[in-house]
Amino acid sequence: MDLTYTAEQDAFRKEARAWLEANAPSAPLASFDTKAGFEAHREWEKTLHAGGFAMVPWPVEYGGRGADLLEWLVFEEEYYRAGAPGRVNQNGIFLLGPTIMEYGTPEQKARFLPKMASSEEVWCQGWSEPNAGSDMAAIQTTAVRDGDHFVINGQKTWASRGAYAHWLFGLFRTDPDSKRHKGLSFILAPMDLPGMTVRPIQKINGKAAFSEVFFDDVRVPVENLLGPEGEGWNVAMATAGFERGLMLRSPARFQSTANRLVRLYRKTVERGAPVAPGMRERVARCWMDAEAYSLNTYQTVSKLLGGGKIGAEASLNKIFWSELDMRMHELGLELLGPRAELLPGAPAAGDVGDWLDGYIFALSGPIYAGTNQIQRNIIAERILGLPRK
Repeated sequence: MDLTYTAEQDAFRKEARAWLEANAPSAPLASFDTKAGFEAHREWEKTLHAGGFAMVPWPVEYGGRGADLLEWLVFEEEYYRAGAPGRVNQNGIFLLGPTIMEYGTPEQKARFLPKMASSEEVWCQGWSEPNAGSDMAAIQTTAVRDGDHFVINGQKTWASRGAYAHWLFGLFRTDPDSKRHKGLSFILAPMDLPGMTVRPIQKINGKAAFSEVFFDDVRVPVENLLGPEGEGWNVAMATAGFERGLMLRSPARFQSTANRLVRLYRKTVERGAPVAPGMRERVARCWMDAEAYSLNTYQTVSKLLGGGKIGAEASLNKIFWSELDMRMHELGLELLGPRAELLPGAPAAGDVGDWLDGYIFALSGPIYAGTNQIQRNIIAERILGLPRK
């Protein structure tokens, strides 16, 4: 792995930095867990697309820039440096998009990827069910073949962005007699089909971050099957690899938080506020861990560019970044003291920023993308070679 940037990569960084400084919103957008915020983020995504930065490593014909993953990492660093908005279509562009690149037909790539890149169509993920969360092999929602359609019956839950998304990608049991990982298929479904009911799930702050989706004889064309019928588990594992190991959580996200944490520590010390013993070392450790994750990601990208693939080691990444995110936000709240409990709009909040909101979201990190308990089982069995209990 060569950590020296080429002249072309340096030029790309300058171009991305200049464009973001000129185009990124000067004030935070409303939460994309609200209808108004959702649409505002879609407009920002369209601006990104028009500027050629919607999804840097995708082929130009699919709405990308035709760059490689190293330039994507460079862009992510500049994106977080500019404080640009979160990506409302992250389930699509970071998870489903790469999966379609790998498993989709030419027709599916042409149909879905350009509209995904521009966020003309926003996607949610339909994996979890009431009795199938981290144990995704327990999926019960059926998709029975009927001519040139699948007829879907069942329920999905905790679909992020599901309250306002246009499309859903998910796993369904196409062989009703199958068990566990067998007989599952990966199917793409528009959210407005007859028989489909979407019910928003509100977070504690009242925003509709998730939804549950009910299927009652919903007919989806067979052409929306991604990958071979009955082999959806393999397709989903590719998606999970992108989610846990590379695309969904770029290292720049955590480096940005680590840098904010360092600034918060310095400001706390400068104003003479009390600081717990060992706080300096704890903050420094978080900063070093964020840098270590970045270096590991560069190593992973170098491996991919050399023809390798992401395997079970994605579970190591997922545990590392999710628990690092929690530690950094816990330290941020500790440094803020009593003010940490205030939201930014509270009269006495001052400059608390979004540390509390970030902490609440960080708590979900060890749960989504497969709980960290499950990830440790994967590491034990597939990396360390330990026997099943």
